[in-house]
Amino acid sequence: MSIGIIDYGLGNLTSVEGAVRRVGFDCVVTSDPSVLAKADKLILPGVGAFGDGMRNLIERGLVEPLTDFVLNKAVPILGICLGFQLIARESEEFGHHEGLGWVDATVQRLQPDDPELRVPHVGWNDLIQCTASPLYEDVPDDALFYYVHSYRLSVGDDGLVVGEADYGGRFPAVIRKDNIHAVQFHPEKSQKHGLKMLENFLVQA
Repeated sequence: MSIGIIDYGLGNLTSVEGAVRRVGFDCVVTSDPSVLAKADKLILPGVGAFGDGMRNLIERGLVEPLTDFVLNKAVPILGICLGFQLIARESEEFGHHEGLGWVDATVQRLQPDDPELRVPHVGWNDLIQCTASPLYEDVPDDALFYYVHSYRLSVGDDGLVVGEADYGGRFPAVIRKDNIHAVQFHPEKSQKHGLKMLENFLVQA
């Protein structure tokens, strides 16, 4: 199986590549659409601001080919952290930015109900498994995952949300739409449960 990790100049690519190899899969890190076209599954990682992410995807000529792979050819893809957010329709982070638009969602500032909770949300937190997902195979309900983010997804269709986290109020932590899977946390930094979830995507999704 060929795994393509999308390099658009943002993100912890080395950590994601290392995690994929740790669960027994070869992968290639690339920004070349012709190489990504040969992948059986794709991973869109990312750390940083939404606007920078979209600009880099556009400058590298990745938006149209990725959209074709995902929406027309139904290649399974896993979005991670910023990659989770980039698949949305738009973002309010540092102004208005259009996203990839693969799911009906808007990226909005994280605003915990508890004023003692700081933003960004950094550290270990829960994952509430709302509905079934192939990502959850052998992942316990009380598993903790590592989050680093200041923005959250607001989705137009609640059916997209298969997992939530609570940080002064619930927010989407895992979404799924057909072949599109995305997580707000970092599975590659979430020890055994994160690696298991990554393996589940590569094996089952």
